[in-house]
Amino acid sequence: MTLLIRLLPICAFALASLILVSAALAQEGDEPGSLEEWEEDVEEPDTELTAPLEQQEELRRAPRSGELSSRPGTIAVLRGLDKVTARTRDFEVNVGESYRFGALDITVRYCRRRPPEEPPEVFVFMEINDQRTDGFGTADEGLRLFSGWMFASNPALNALDHPVYDVWVIDCRS
Repeated sequence: MTLLIRLLPICAFALASLILVSAALAQEGDEPGSLEEWEEDVEEPDTELTAPLEQQEELRRAPRSGELSSRPGTIAVLRGLDKVTARTRDFEVNVGESYRFGALDITVRYCRRRPPEEPPEVFVFMEINDQRTDGFGTADEGLRLFSGWMFASNPALNALDHPVYDVWVIDCRS
C-alpha cells in the first residue's frame, strides 16, 4: 500500500507529460498557409460598416426590404368613464380636433401605433380641459387638467386625475 502511495505522483506526472507531448505533436502537422491563401478566404466587407459617416446615416434611415414602419394615425379611439353614473363610452377623435365628453374638452394632438413586428403599443398625446359652467349657465375659462402622453398598455402610467371622469386610450387608426 505504501508503495502504491509513493508511485501515484510519479504515474500522474508521466500521464500528464504524455498528454502534453501528444497535443504538441498533433499541432506540428498543420502548417500555416501562405499569405495568398489567406487573402483568398477573406470576404468583401459590409458596405454599412465601411461607408463614410454620412452614408451610414442614410443607410440607417432607408427602409430595408420587407421592413414595416409605423406611421402616425389620424383617429384616436378613446374610452371615457363617468364615475357618477358608472357608464363608459368609446369615442373617436380626429387628430387636431376636439371632442366633448361631459364637462371635458379632449383635444388629440398626435397618435401612433407600433408596427406588428414590435411589442404592441398605442400612444396618444392629448390635452384635456375642464369646461364647467359657473352654475348659472355661463361657461368659465377652461382649466387645463391634463396635457401629455397616454399609453394603451399602461393607462395608470400617466393618467387623468379628475373626480368625475376617467379617459384612457384604446386604439389609433389611420
